[in-house]
Amino acid sequence: MEEWMFRLTDISMYEYQLEAIDKLQSGMILWGNVGSGKSRTSLYFYCKNYSNKKLLIITTAQKRNNGEWLEECKVFGLKPIIDSWNNIRKYEKYENYFIIFDEDHLTGYGAWSKTFIKMAKCNDWLVLTGTPGDNYSEFMTVFIAKGWYKNKRDFEENHVIYSRYSKYPKVDRYINQGLLEKHRRDILVKMFVEKRPRVHKEIVITQYDISKYKKAYKDKRDENNKPFKNATAFCLYLRKICNEDESKIVKVRELLLKHNKVIIFYNYLYEKEILLKLLKTMRTFNVGEYNGQHHDDIPIGERWAYLCQYTAASEGWNCLLCDTMIFFSMNYSYKAMEQAAGRINRVNTPYKDLYYYYLRTTSSIDLSINRALSTKKNFNESTFIGG
Repeated sequence: MEEWMFRLTDISMYEYQLEAIDKLQSGMILWGNVGSGKSRTSLYFYCKNYSNKKLLIITTAQKRNNGEWLEECKVFGLKPIIDSWNNIRKYEKYENYFIIFDEDHLTGYGAWSKTFIKMAKCNDWLVLTGTPGDNYSEFMTVFIAKGWYKNKRDFEENHVIYSRYSKYPKVDRYINQGLLEKHRRDILVKMFVEKRPRVHKEIVITQYDISKYKKAYKDKRDENNKPFKNATAFCLYLRKICNEDESKIVKVRELLLKHNKVIIFYNYLYEKEILLKLLKTMRTFNVGEYNGQHHDDIPIGERWAYLCQYTAASEGWNCLLCDTMIFFSMNYSYKAMEQAAGRINRVNTPYKDLYYYYLRTTSSIDLSINRALSTKKNFNESTFIGG
């Protein structure tokens, strides 16, 4: 332990990170906003308190593959096992390890959650998250792992009243909330950066073909008069009407001329093609891509645009070279949107101001997506159609 203490004194940590470490214990959740340094903080905690145990890190496949955790571990001279949530069952019989569960995937009561509970009983551990649960049910798995409840049924019998009138299981209210709140406080350690850049968020309204949109919405058919196969196809078509409008291209061009270095997030392949076509007309811009097919380095030069697809690029990399991000279209996932925004909002960013532009129309689907995200929820296609 003395060797670790000596080496830890050489590692640079912020005061708010050290304060969080003093509050942490095994079996807790470290909650820090994106870019606050949760990975380094958890490794410091491990080295300070549990260096006599082997280290296992369970993270997303992307963060495992891109070496982000490996780089952090090198700072501490660590060589842990690093694997993804998809492979968590490989480790369910491991004992006497210290385990870091990165990017909390423990909502619900599925296979990952049940495996986590088994592992928690035989090991020391931390959970890292940037988006903690919005309700007590989302903490249930950790509450069970702590031994406060035997299983899901025990938790629900003590605390959950389901709605009698819903077509699917829907929580109406929680009972004995005082105990639930105490449990939540006992496991959650907040870690927020004291000095962050000023964040400027702007909603940029663009136009869309209202008559085409209304016809598709009413008839539930595409331009070839073919009915939509499902809710996904229906929503995709409505979004395409909104995203292909020329006014959106004009707005992106204006923003590119205003900011010389820009990251642009998009959802669909046709959106990327629209953006590439635009950038070809702006020859002074260098262009890079981060998606399922390409993983270019961040462009260099005085003027550049980095086109990033949400699924591939919303986590696992950082950029300290620009202060501007454009969301060409919104993602259905609140977490994906937060993670994407965090690519430039890092604790060590050199910028005092960061600029985020959210492009959307006043169409019913864009308004519904925006409404869900603004309440920290995911957009549900079936609910939209039903509504």
